[in-house]
Amino acid sequence: MNCMRRGNQSSASEFVLLGLPIQKEEQGMYYALFLVMYLTTVLGNLLIILLIRLDSRLHTPMYFFLSNLAFTDISFSSVTAPKMLVNMLTHSQSISYAGCISQVYFFLFFADLDSFLLTSMAYDRYVAICHPLHYTTIMSQSLCFLLVILSWVFSCAGSLVHTLLLARLSFFGDNTLHHFFCDLSALLKLASSDTTVNDLVILIVGSMVITLPFVCILVSYGYIGATILRSPSIKGICKAFSTCGSHLSVVSLYYGAIIGLYFVPSSNNTNDKDVIVAVLYTLVTPMLNPFIYSLRNRDMKGALRNLLNRGKFSL
Repeated sequence: MNCMRRGNQSSASEFVLLGLPIQKEEQGMYYALFLVMYLTTVLGNLLIILLIRLDSRLHTPMYFFLSNLAFTDISFSSVTAPKMLVNMLTHSQSISYAGCISQVYFFLFFADLDSFLLTSMAYDRYVAICHPLHYTTIMSQSLCFLLVILSWVFSCAGSLVHTLLLARLSFFGDNTLHHFFCDLSALLKLASSDTTVNDLVILIVGSMVITLPFVCILVSYGYIGATILRSPSIKGICKAFSTCGSHLSVVSLYYGAIIGLYFVPSSNNTNDKDVIVAVLYTLVTPMLNPFIYSLRNRDMKGALRNLLNRGKFSL
């Protein structure tokens, strides 16, 4: 790394983030919009964690996973949004080499953690609907903790592999990223070194942390659908929808953005499309999750009413 810095001080010590594809005169409006979105994400997800912790009726496996997902969403947005907002406010576009590598690590870590937690929640819904009589036995506290711990371990390992392989690359040429954060694929395009190993690891690890969990979610809902169809009733369908509707909505948002980014070909400007889709899954999706789970969930709305009533009583 010292050789890198001696060879090209500018490109080795920092990168330039071009940010969002918006006009300069529109930056103030977008800054206010993204600031509100980020604050809504943080406060909304903190409220979910608070409600689950304070209401004993929400001390169940489903809400245990939901509280972990809420924490992950806060962290995921916090990896990119504050830096983007500071750059928009100060009109600065630079990020240090160490800051860029750190951003890559934590971005991948929380993105992978999101994927694993959504898969754990899908398994929880599968057990609740397909094996309701054995639900409390199967979804024990020890299993829930184990699933979360494994999610953290696998996410840490996956992001660490990518980051270590990225750190060994040299960047002697252009140091300009057409993005608002240090995206791994954008960085690999700037590398002066051979990125064959990096690309191969992205394919392998990506299959393990994104594709495999997505397949597991689809299989879980396949079994759920088959269970409902075996004894179709309005009551059973409504119960399944109320149980799985929120989770399905979040899964659709999360994986829909990934599919739109990596599998849908863009017609004109690939960089602009990547940036816009990245805004969707780093800012919009984590912001919508609290609304999806609170507005469509009777238990969460009940816990919120109890908290407000408790506040009125204490006043």
